[in-house]
Amino acid sequence: MAGDATVLAGDALGAGDARQVHACEGRSTQPVDAVWTLEHGGVTRSIRVHVPASYDPVRPTPVVLDFHGYTMSASAQEDLTRFPAKADAEGFISVHADGTGTPRGWNGGACCGTPATTGLDDIGFVLALLDQLEARLCVDPRRVFSTGFSNGGFLSHRLGCVAADRIAAIAPVSGMMGVDACDPSRPMPVMHFHGTSDTIVPYAGGGLTGYRSAAATDAGWAARNGCTSTPIETFASGDSRCLTHGGCDGGADVTLCTVTAGGHTWPGGGYFPGGHITTDLSATDAMWAFFVAHPLSADE
Repeated sequence: MAGDATVLAGDALGAGDARQVHACEGRSTQPVDAVWTLEHGGVTRSIRVHVPASYDPVRPTPVVLDFHGYTMSASAQEDLTRFPAKADAEGFISVHADGTGTPRGWNGGACCGTPATTGLDDIGFVLALLDQLEARLCVDPRRVFSTGFSNGGFLSHRLGCVAADRIAAIAPVSGMMGVDACDPSRPMPVMHFHGTSDTIVPYAGGGLTGYRSAAATDAGWAARNGCTSTPIETFASGDSRCLTHGGCDGGADVTLCTVTAGGHTWPGGGYFPGGHITTDLSATDAMWAFFVAHPLSADE
């Protein structure tokens, strides 16, 4: 994968990449770790930005947006997913923003807290954040990806619906589709991770929460993407199994990774008091491989 990341960082440039290099001329080097602030909707937000040591300010660099769960924080999300270390190994920028409210959350539609009940414009915030990232760093606009845990996963599903022109692919963990209207401007590649024993966002849906099931969320994306083939097994190890829909419009694969007896946790990630954490599958590693395979096409 390291070789793939080197190409993504700009060592093999097409015409579009070359134009982006020109657009990045004059950018300066950046600290490896920084905390940015961004005011949006009258609220000042805090964002943790990790730039790999290999970052070249005139080479287009991929970005992974990683949104925390309800009641959590950006720093806790870094510890959970270990994306800064992955960013160093693969050559991308990892971005972890703090949500709003007490406790912190995101407006992912059906979830969670004050941001959802008040209809907070978190989509507008994410778009403004992308604008700031592109203004300050040499970002590859074809390789901007979104993931998140729980409430952050709900937000990533929602971003897939409304920001398909800015987000190349999404990979929610322990979070379902939380909006009824989803009409992306292009087919959206999706990799979804969920445990069957998740008691916070139940795998089967329903319950007190009334959330969609993992199967319904997966089927919804497959239908939107025009996938035609029966899902095939693309990963199997111990308690973890991934099934992928093929024949999708624009090569926008849809994959559901299920952890049998898995809790409300990040597969292969740091500790979270949500039940069983599998060591048979690393969501961070698997989704990065998925992201590498699903950039925006040059004409999008």
